[in-house]
Amino acid sequence: MTVHGGRVAVVGGSIAGCAAALAAARAGAGEVVVYERTPGGLQDRGVGLAVRDERYRELEAAGYVDAAMPWVRLTKRTWLTRDGGDRAGRRLGELPFPFRSYNWGSLWRELRERVPASVDYRQGAAVERVVPEPDGAVVRLADGREERFDLVVGADGYRSAVRAATRAATVPAYAGYLAWRGTVPADALPGPRTAWPEDEAATVTFPGGHMIVYRIPGAHGAGTCANWVFYTAPPPSAAAALREATSLPPGTVTEELMAHHAAVVERYFPPYWQEFVRLTPKEQTSVQPLYDLAVPRYGEGRLVLAGDAAAVTRPHTGSGAVKALQDATVLERCLRSATTWDEAVRAYDAGRSAAGLAVVDLARRLGRAQVEATPDWAAMDQGALERWWREAADGERVFGGHELR
Repeated sequence: MTVHGGRVAVVGGSIAGCAAALAAARAGAGEVVVYERTPGGLQDRGVGLAVRDERYRELEAAGYVDAAMPWVRLTKRTWLTRDGGDRAGRRLGELPFPFRSYNWGSLWRELRERVPASVDYRQGAAVERVVPEPDGAVVRLADGREERFDLVVGADGYRSAVRAATRAATVPAYAGYLAWRGTVPADALPGPRTAWPEDEAATVTFPGGHMIVYRIPGAHGAGTCANWVFYTAPPPSAAAALREATSLPPGTVTEELMAHHAAVVERYFPPYWQEFVRLTPKEQTSVQPLYDLAVPRYGEGRLVLAGDAAAVTRPHTGSGAVKALQDATVLERCLRSATTWDEAVRAYDAGRSAAGLAVVDLARRLGRAQVEATPDWAAMDQGALERWWREAADGERVFGGHELR
């Protein structure tokens, strides 16, 4: 059966799902249906993400991003310690950081608006199960309805129903530590203004972890805010409940986890950054337990995986959204050039599986270096920082995303 004119289902309607729907529509699918389980607006998610300059140029050329999308220019990453420093800490050194930062919600909204009106985007449609068939797949919804498609794209995140329907139904493995997340409006930042330059991704270090913070566009592109991500292990008493894939959105973070976070900040952070973190109320703080997952195959039968459904990476690599957009770019190419669905699936699998494995491996390396086995931060200087980073980041060959080929 020819690819053009067929039916494609995309399970998941966030960044990965919108990009996959756009890819299928551009490639000539006759009908594209997106199933998004969340009934409300995804644009309300305010976390930040960053796109390396080289990867941005590739994605811009492919037509998935452009300069009109709200973004903030970042140029350097500075590493700080409390020991021997002033109000904002002592600078250990700085590294190039050629990235554009985005607001997750704003980027999702821009991609959602690019999805053609011909695509049937269904919110509040929870997919319970996907059943593979020899020449297609059946999507079974939570309300009991079923629909059959020529191809099903799993863009449904780390607890993917589409991945569960493959022979390699891998489940995410807990990495042993967490990421606390929050934002601070730019006009509420502590003084002085010179403490933290606008183009800088600041990294506050401490034994057993670090916090990275950088500016992102505000909601709906209004102004800017500071996005922070704080990594360390939870108290032992909380670890058992985090082994199965889960998340703690704003308003659900336990007192125990908030107290643990506050104690580390109090003990290790310079005064400026203590004040900074405390500006995020508990009800606006989220916690993301970190997991590792890389599927051996991105395509099987009439099922393909994209974004976190295929590879769950710790955020250290700066490539989560990039990988999802790259997946869509390659999927579009494969659907355009293939004469059969099976040929398209094989080509997509060959084009993305190695990249997914590489970025997950790098995330593990960076996790060990920056959280699980941190160096003596206070003893670092510019030269030591550069040597440590080259080894930790594997020469930056995949940092910020694998080159799109």
